Amino acid sequence: MSEAEDIEEIEVLTLPLDGWHRARGGRMVEFAGYWMPVQFEGILAEHEWTRASAGLFDVSHMGQLYISGEGVEAALEAVLPIDLATLKPNGPRYSMLLDEEGGILDDLMVTRWSTGFYLVVNGATKWDDMGHLREHLPDEVTMMYMEDNALLALQGPQAAAALERVTTGEWPLSALTFMKGGQFKIAGVDAWISRSGYTGEDGFEIAIPAESAALVADTICAQPEVKPIGLGARDSLRLEAGLPLYGHDLSPDHSPVDADLLFAVNKRRRTEGGFLGAERVLRELAEGTKQKRVGLALEGRQAAREGAEVYNGDQKVGVLTSGGFSPTLGHPIAMAYVDMAHTAEGTALEVDVRGKRLPARVVSMPFVPHRYYR
Repeated sequence: MSEAEDIEEIEVLTLPLDGWHRARGGRMVEFAGYWMPVQFEGILAEHEWTRASAGLFDVSHMGQLYISGEGVEAALEAVLPIDLATLKPNGPRYSMLLDEEGGILDDLMVTRWSTGFYLVVNGATKWDDMGHLREHLPDEVTMMYMEDNALLALQGPQAAAALERVTTGEWPLSALTFMKGGQFKIAGVDAWISRSGYTGEDGFEIAIPAESAALVADTICAQPEVKPIGLGARDSLRLEAGLPLYGHDLSPDHSPVDADLLFAVNKRRRTEGGFLGAERVLRELAEGTKQKRVGLALEGRQAAREGAEVYNGDQKVGVLTSGGFSPTLGHPIAMAYVDMAHTAEGTALEVDVRGKRLPARVVSMPFVPHRYYR
């Protein structure tokens, strides 16, 4: 490979709203191969605004896929540990892409549409995900990468009021409850809207044509409850919500069992198997795992970050995968994989931060209660 080809291969891409973010003072950073805004007014201010009102996030780096064709349901069940027979039309559900050894390749959302299935996968892994799916899906099944779509997320307790004001459809937006979706229009633009998100707050994810992204974003942000929010607050919000981030809290080293995400493996699949990686998952269900993902509440105000080691006395018992200061709680929080003997709620541990031991205890997640609209 020539030097020029190498430079082209690692070029950072732009999203449909790149200019829109820059015009509003977005501080742009490279994330998942794209330039994305990490903040506008400041991470703390944006975090608190989303908790109190409504924040608009650009998540167009995510991969939107449409999978259809003869035998698509059985084909997807051979790849995902999901029970599609229980998946109602227009109802998104959390699932995972596993490798042959049961390791997590990605987490994703699956929705049944009229003639196929709509998948939203993580931006950093979408190309590998598509390759994995093409390898394991039969030729009769077609996978379309919806590269001409943008994806926005409106999150916060005032999200519904703001979005309903600018939305038209066959039924009111308020008819959607958590993990339900439908077709609507915003400023005349066709939009697939689901009541879901990644912050623990009530909110919506909005798939629209990329060419109309600026019009839709302007329309939503014209509402007094709404401000644009960057990646920084998205991360602090999802951490408070106890939601894992792929590449940090999830990886091929971990399965749905030790990641404490067994709800993503539907009941029928836990007994029948029949999906990639089922042997490991069923074995761990029967025999247990050496570690488990847990939440930690730290004393003081110094945050511990990914990679910090967790101790019980002189014994290392785990490693942090995510960590930061919780603006809502006023103290640091973290996720970690910890040896099973030390995972009980209330267990006292210590986290090593540059040679200093910070007292911590195991707590249940989410750290901040979810406020989904059910």
